[in-house]
Amino acid sequence: MGLEPADVDKLDDIVKRNRPSHRGDYLFREGDKFQCLYIVKTGSVKTYAPREDGGEQVLGFHLPGELIGLDAIEKCRHHCSARILETSAVCEVPFVQLEELSTTIPSLQHQMYRLLSREISQDENMLTLLGKKNAEERLAAFLISLSERFKRRGFSPSDFHLSMSRHEIGNYLGLAVETISRLFTRFQDEGLLKVERKHIQLLEIERLIAIVQGEERTSSQRTFP
Repeated sequence: MGLEPADVDKLDDIVKRNRPSHRGDYLFREGDKFQCLYIVKTGSVKTYAPREDGGEQVLGFHLPGELIGLDAIEKCRHHCSARILETSAVCEVPFVQLEELSTTIPSLQHQMYRLLSREISQDENMLTLLGKKNAEERLAAFLISLSERFKRRGFSPSDFHLSMSRHEIGNYLGLAVETISRLFTRFQDEGLLKVERKHIQLLEIERLIAIVQGEERTSSQRTFP
């Protein structure tokens, strides 16, 4: 975005394209030295941090076209781990070379600022989601977020594959896995979506948006933990 063809070629020259990675592979682990930013080309990646109880706290799910590793720039160390969720192609962009290139291409520097701003905005939205939304609003917001992100990359906004498990979704949203499963069933019963294992179709996107905004409730008014 905003780059001249010649500038795109310069950026392309520093990008490293790796062999496909498989589910469970690591891009980096907590404490690793920061050297590269990672761009998901195909597939998906989750980032997570360890918890004191020995478990993990999911920090995010990253889809095609999205960047991973911006949070490590300050201290030159990764404070979380990134793990492949499904067979994926991920490109590496050496940060030192990217930094040097951005000083000669103002539009590239501007795009970096945009990416950093988006990261901050996403963190703020997540804090709001966890602090103010109930269970059904959280899940609806998560699904709408996926829909919008897939749409930006030219994929279907209403028909996609969930590479993450119910447990990982619950972990990310601060909900019990049983709650996530019950909500998926309830949303399907209400005609909002259709789900078969990890394949999902959003049938009523506008109604899901209304739920996120607190303007609509599904027929059952039960509160989930």
